[in-house]
Amino acid sequence: MKIVYKLTNSKMKTHRGFQWELGKWYKTTGKGDLCSSGWFHFYSDPLVGLFLNPIHANIGNPRLFRAEVKGRGLNDHEAKCRYSRAKLVEELTVPQISNVQRVRFAILCTKEVYKEKKWNEWADNWLSGKDRTKESATIAANTAESEAQIAAKNAFFAAKSAESLLSTFYAAKSTVSTTESAYFAAESAVRGTVESKKIDLIKIARKVIEE
Repeated sequence: MKIVYKLTNSKMKTHRGFQWELGKWYKTTGKGDLCSSGWFHFYSDPLVGLFLNPIHANIGNPRLFRAEVKGRGLNDHEAKCRYSRAKLVEELTVPQISNVQRVRFAILCTKEVYKEKKWNEWADNWLSGKDRTKESATIAANTAESEAQIAAKNAFFAAKSAESLLSTFYAAKSTVSTTESAYFAAESAVRGTVESKKIDLIKIARKVIEE
């Protein structure tokens, strides 16, 4: 039996109003597109789920559950997993994530795929706390001109305004994009221009929380 994690709204409902109950097995077809109703969607790690929630289900004030799954399964680079049979077994405390941590997550994801020297200098200065000014972020962002650099630019915009969570997570979504995974490809994705690379989202998420 595999353990995964599920986010629901306050009434234990998810996409299209699907109602969950604790301790009850549910079954679906295990067929169709990855985001279709043929699958139940989960996260391999609760922190990754909370960091990516705004660009997935975008559940406000989500509840977090540990779940058991079996049957057919698919996994998208640890960002989201899908199974055909599932049961919620325990509600967990939702970890509190600050805006600074959200920005840090976006920047660390971006650094995995974007190696431009000036951008990484800015990123390292922001991560260390040496320079988090809007001015430096604006100057550095202006160097990102091609579509391959949009993810990095979005990280700058997120850092300029830590309250802009959508920008932060959009940056994270962009950096996870690969040539093999169209699901993660946003309009600003680096698809086709950055060599496909699996990013360890779980490792990054835990690093952000531990620092």
